Amino acid sequence: MSCRALEVVFLIFINFYFFLRSSVFISCLTVSLPVFATRRGTTMASCSEGSRTATEEETTESPAAQKREARLRKFRELHFKRNEARKLNHQEVVEEDKRLKLPTNWEAKKARLEWELAEDQKKKDCADRGENYDQVKLLEITADDAERWERKKKKKNPDTGFAGYAEAQLRQYQRLTKQIRPDLESYEKQRQECGEDFYPTANSLIHGTHVPTKDGIDRMVEDVEKQIEKRAKYSRRRAYNDDADIDYINERNAKFNKKAERFYGKYTAEIKQNLERGTAV
Repeated sequence: MSCRALEVVFLIFINFYFFLRSSVFISCLTVSLPVFATRRGTTMASCSEGSRTATEEETTESPAAQKREARLRKFRELHFKRNEARKLNHQEVVEEDKRLKLPTNWEAKKARLEWELAEDQKKKDCADRGENYDQVKLLEITADDAERWERKKKKKNPDTGFAGYAEAQLRQYQRLTKQIRPDLESYEKQRQECGEDFYPTANSLIHGTHVPTKDGIDRMVEDVEKQIEKRAKYSRRRAYNDDADIDYINERNAKFNKKAERFYGKYTAEIKQNLERGTAV
């Protein structure tokens, strides 16, 4: 056999060998592909399941983390508020201690001094402008304040004590007239009954024709009883008795002896008589 024939046979053999190997590889590949796909699917499923579990854990952990963060924030706010309250409380304690160390009427004195300083400053300003301070001050006072101050300054019907029967009678008259409450119904009724004589003239004769009502009589009786009760409470100055025994050393001791005699005189009368007679045991 020639060399050319040997080369052809060798090439055919080589091609057949590679053909066999390729067919075996394809068959093996067809067998291993389902297994590989199954393994890959299992791996991908496990990966997806792990990612889903991680996502679920993140979703479950995020509300808890948010709650924890909110609680920590609230705790910090409460801590700041507590510190602020502590500082304010300390300041109030210091101020209260200062106020307690001041005199009792310090606030009134301070207000009075501030008012006096303000008044002096206003007077200086008015003097610089050439104005009258009293007139400027009156312009700043309202009518209500003026009436209230006038009522305080001027008391109605002041009781200056007994100065005479005429003054006492005038005070009594003013007190009674203030208590009068007009009854318009009885006024109209009496005016209709009297007619023209209701407005008397010099020639009118209506004296003794008026008959008081029962309510008027009751009011008069009540007022008289009040006067009697008030008069009973009056205390007059006791006259000095020259013939009384002198058993005191000064005015204060005399008042004490009178008070002791008033309360214990009836119990010590016999002892006092025995001492005066010299028969006390």
